[in-house]
Amino acid sequence: MSDNIEIKENDGFDEVRFQPSGVCSKLMVLKIKDNKIADMETVGGCSGNLKGIGSLVIGMDINEVIKRLQGLPCGSRPTSCPDQLSIALKLYLEHKSTVAV
Repeated sequence: MSDNIEIKENDGFDEVRFQPSGVCSKLMVLKIKDNKIADMETVGGCSGNLKGIGSLVIGMDINEVIKRLQGLPCGSRPTSCPDQLSIALKLYLEHKSTVAV
């Protein structure tokens, strides 16, 4: 598993702690249950935008979040906080598929 992600079970949720790369945000903390985002907090970055993204993705299936957010740039940067969120979710899915085997 990647060095920038930590996944543990906490009160029936999978808690995902992800350190984004190439963006202003420094940490994303997600709670996931039944393949849906139950909560999202972000440290650093554009506070209003990230609170808005968090509000929009709560309750969404993580595959749909990945589909909608992957590859989005931020200005001249090749990645963005939404893109980094999709990367965190892809890493989470990879981890879950290896644990389930």
